[in-house]
Amino acid sequence: MPAGHGLRSRTRDSFSRAFRKKGVIPLTVYLRTYKVGEYVDIKVNGAIHKGMPHKFYHGRTGKVWNVTKRAIGVEINKQVGNRIIPKRIHVRIEHVLPSRCTEEFRNRKIVNEKLKADAKSRGEKISTKRQPVGPKPGFMVEGTTLETVTPIPYDVVNDLKGGY
Repeated sequence: MPAGHGLRSRTRDSFSRAFRKKGVIPLTVYLRTYKVGEYVDIKVNGAIHKGMPHKFYHGRTGKVWNVTKRAIGVEINKQVGNRIIPKRIHVRIEHVLPSRCTEEFRNRKIVNEKLKADAKSRGEKISTKRQPVGPKPGFMVEGTTLETVTPIPYDVVNDLKGGY
């Protein structure tokens, strides 16, 4: 019989709970607050069937556009053919996690503000732009001697005399 094409087809591994993460869902999942504009990762919890997003959205990152009592609205970009469509879906909070995609940016912002404040107290301006890593500086290797290698001339006549 051919394989089915249902809503949860081919999700045996992706919707299964992780090793040592089975059982009761921790309270932090329900007590966590989400605000409009935050980024969230959709990670389907196979134990909760209500409010479960389609398998396409599992592992995707989106932006919160609506917060309700038990669920949040997430806007995700979906490529359909040659265009990208912003899709708005409602997902229960058991199936989302706060994303760490902007963590590096927020940390860099804090460090840059600190650097700018220090520079301002010294009375100078600094650039906080990220710069690409340039080439390494050249150097000379010390303590070695140069050796000139020349090839040995190939003598056809003597090789034929040696015989086969």
